[in-house]
Amino acid sequence: MQSAVFLALQHDGGRMERGGSDGEEAEKGRMKRTIIKDWKTRLSYFLQNSSSSSKMKSKKVGKHHTYFRPSPKEAQLWSEAFDELLANKYGLAAFRAFLKSEFCEENIEFWLACEDLKKTKSPQKLTSKAKKIYNDFIEKEAPKEINIDFQTKNMIAQNIQEATRTCFSAAQKRVYSLMENNSYPRFLESEFYQELCKKTPIARAAQGT
Repeated sequence: MQSAVFLALQHDGGRMERGGSDGEEAEKGRMKRTIIKDWKTRLSYFLQNSSSSSKMKSKKVGKHHTYFRPSPKEAQLWSEAFDELLANKYGLAAFRAFLKSEFCEENIEFWLACEDLKKTKSPQKLTSKAKKIYNDFIEKEAPKEINIDFQTKNMIAQNIQEATRTCFSAAQKRVYSLMENNSYPRFLESEFYQELCKKTPIARAAQGT
């Protein structure tokens, strides 16, 4: 009798354990779908228009851009080198959206600001842009403060007094390395990137003919 009761309890316990496991899996699935949906919403914000139009918009007022969805082959090139990803406008927008989903978009924003500074020729604009970069990303408790060491911060604080196109070079290299070694591999493993690399049924059918 006791053994029968024990077996019944063991059976019920197993069902409860399986039920709890199924519930956890379902919850994880819901969370994953929510995260992916949010990620794609952010991406659409950066892209503005993905691939619905066949012509680039070239209005001077507002400067609208249309980013074309890359082919699977083009998207696969992004995995060969981090620079390949950054050089592609769609890839850059996708990576920015990914970093935003990881709450570290300040890294790519800082890197882009430094790239823009390097192209600045006017001394007045150079000084103004350098101060803005410092205020936004470098100084203590800046709104988009990046993660760099104290020594680099001090060096930038000194260099900013006579701003040059390369006054943030040390910090930019640090942030680039951080993105390349941490965020970039995770981006390549993301579901959205994996989808970009897949061939559509139409493309597969066309290739098979």
